[in-house]
Amino acid sequence: MDETLGEVRHPLSPFTILLIVVALQLLDVLLEKLKKRGSTSSEEIKLRQEINQLLKEANSLSTPSTFAQAAKLRRVAVAKEKELKNKHEEKNNDKKWSLYEKVLLASKALLYTGLCWQFWSTPVAAVPPHLLQPFGRFLCMRGADATNGNYMVGVIPWLVLTSRVSKFLLQRLSKFIPF
Repeated sequence: MDETLGEVRHPLSPFTILLIVVALQLLDVLLEKLKKRGSTSSEEIKLRQEINQLLKEANSLSTPSTFAQAAKLRRVAVAKEKELKNKHEEKNNDKKWSLYEKVLLASKALLYTGLCWQFWSTPVAAVPPHLLQPFGRFLCMRGADATNGNYMVGVIPWLVLTSRVSKFLLQRLSKFIPF
């Protein structure tokens, strides 16, 4: 029970675990962005150009005598937009993306299981009580250390905490960094 901060240090320090979790969350965010963006084919580009051309023609016909022709052009443009949307959804349902997502999920599960196995009986970090003020009892393994009063944080609460923090950081940073 008399573990100090010096004895808690392992080759995988708490900061290293945080960096690993941030890297996995970053891969997850990048995969989602790439899945949404996808690659644009020549058919999609051609459809978008046709839609823009039809909408320009419909907007140029603004007199009451050409109202029916403008409405027809708008209906054709809406139909082409639906076709473009269907092609885009078809591409997103590709098996390639689901394979990447499954591989990423499996690697997360294996890494988290390995970290839990390595740190199951030992604390990951020794944290001063003032940093964990309202939640110190929930995050600590065996209570406060008798020698210096630090809380010994276990691996599962540390993984939960780092995954929440990394998701929050990536959510905030994604506004500033274009992926």
